[in-house]
Amino acid sequence: MARLTPEQISKVSAWVAEGATLSQIQERLSTELEVSMTYMDVRFLVDDLNLALVEKEEPKLPEEAAADIAPADAATAPAETAQGAGVVTVEVDTIAQPHAMVSGHVTFSDGEKADWYIDHQGRPGMAARSPGYRPTPQDITDFQTKLDAALRQAGY
Repeated sequence: MARLTPEQISKVSAWVAEGATLSQIQERLSTELEVSMTYMDVRFLVDDLNLALVEKEEPKLPEEAAADIAPADAATAPAETAQGAGVVTVEVDTIAQPHAMVSGHVTFSDGEKADWYIDHQGRPGMAARSPGYRPTPQDITDFQTKLDAALRQAGY
């Protein structure tokens, strides 16, 4: 590992205080100070200097964000699609269909509806109300996210 001067160490300390990541510190060492270090060496350097990297708050995952919604709203809370064309809403039936452990309905961003279920063996299924209808990949992703949040809220 390269030895750094006190001036270089103070620069590294300032970068850490600014919130730089290990990769950014590695890059700046190379470009600004002409010191080549591996990522692991940079990690050890930060540890040896007793510096604490600034932890940036991770953005919430969709299911975590949905968990913050009140339980009554979780089953029907909309999820914005990437296209922004509309919303996907998921509803959980209070009484499941006879062939299912849990069931419900989904309305996709284009207004099309489908019935969904999870059978007693844990297999998911969906039946569109319009023959041949296929939701967009983004709607499927939004449906899965909303379904996961709704089922968690319902205790499944």
